[in-house]
Parts: sequence; structure tokens; C-alpha cells
Amino acid sequence: MKAAVIVFPGSNCDRDCKVAIERSAGARVEMVWHQETALPDDLDLIVLPGGFSYGDYLRCGAMAAQSPVMKEVVKAADSGMAVVGICNGFQVLCEAGLLPGALLRNEKLKYICKPVALDIVNSQTRFTAEFGEQREAVMTVGNGEGNFFADEETLNRIEGEGQVVFRYKDNPNGSARDIAGIVNAKGNVLGLMPHPDRSFDADLGSEDGAILFRSVFASA
Repeated sequence: MKAAVIVFPGSNCDRDCKVAIERSAGARVEMVWHQETALPDDLDLIVLPGGFSYGDYLRCGAMAAQSPVMKEVVKAADSGMAVVGICNGFQVLCEAGLLPGALLRNEKLKYICKPVALDIVNSQTRFTAEFGEQREAVMTVGNGEGNFFADEETLNRIEGEGQVVFRYKDNPNGSARDIAGIVNAKGNVLGLMPHPDRSFDADLGSEDGAILFRSVFASA
């Protein structure tokens, strides 16, 4: 199994993702600089990591979404490859048009970093299948702009089509309908604000992030 982690200027969780994937699923991981115009061959997963790409200037993720490598990420996603965007990566996916909605400033205008409890709303995705009967998870958030927003029509659509995957039990940032993570209509692109890469080992307080990574490769 093989994954690529995209590295943007300002990424700070790229190596966290590499270690989490290697230890959780035993997959090989290649780091791909954002200026590359091609992706490695034989990939099973692409990860857009957390951090502060381009210093979060303009809008979080807006500049990273224009990086050369994103054209290839979009092509890969359109072909059905699994793509995960974590925190800033979620913002990039929305800015690139791969996921609906946008991430706004947190409701109380403060940076939030803490473990959060999540409801696993859809356990039938390729990112959650290995959770089995488990319906709750714990992961860590670390964001200042993790407030998921979409208009009511979009919210009703993604709810009705099973695209909401994770929901906060105690919403830390004001996200609409407590949404913490969503997939695209095809089910192969996941964006979530909580960090599975910070929650893959008992020493980190939770191993639930490891289950997410294992799910991806089990479905590959």
C-alpha cells in the first residue's frame, strides 16, 4: 500500500501524517512538494495535511488550492482515488471545489486545541468501515478557522445523501449542524477538521485516528 502526503509552504502536520499512516497501516509514504506536476505511481491514498499553508493569508487554503500539484490531486480524485484533507487540508479541498462549503473563523474567534468527542454519523464510507459497531471516536482539533459553513440547501443535500461522516458531540467552533467531517458525493474524498494524525496511538490519548487510516487501505 502506498500514500502521498502533499507538502505546502507552511504545512506543519505533514510528518505527523507520514508517521501516522506508516504506524497505523504499514503503508509506504512519499512526501510530495506542492510545486510538483505529477504524483507518484500506484497510490492508494493522497493526504493534504494540517498546518498554515501560505501563512493562512487571503483565506485559509485558498493559495494552496492553486498550487501546481492540486491539478493532479483533482484528477486523481475525479478518477476515484481516496483523498483525505485534514484541518488545513479540509480547507484546501473546499477551496479547490472538491468538497462543498467553507471553513470560517471559529465562532468565538479563538484558536482551539483540544481532544474532541465525535459521533460517527456514516460508518459505511471507505474511511470509516473499519470502525465496525463503534459509533463514537476521539480525535484532536487544532484550528482557528474550523467553523464549517454551507447554505441550507447544501446542508440539507449533504445530510440527505449521507455525506456527513463525523459530527461533534460538543461543537467547539460553531460548525453548522455540528459537522466535523464530510465526504464528496462519490465518497472518495474526505475532509475533516479533527486530526487522525494526532490520535493514532494510545500514548496520544486515542487510537481512533489509526482506524480511519486502516479503513482507507482496507478498501483499496
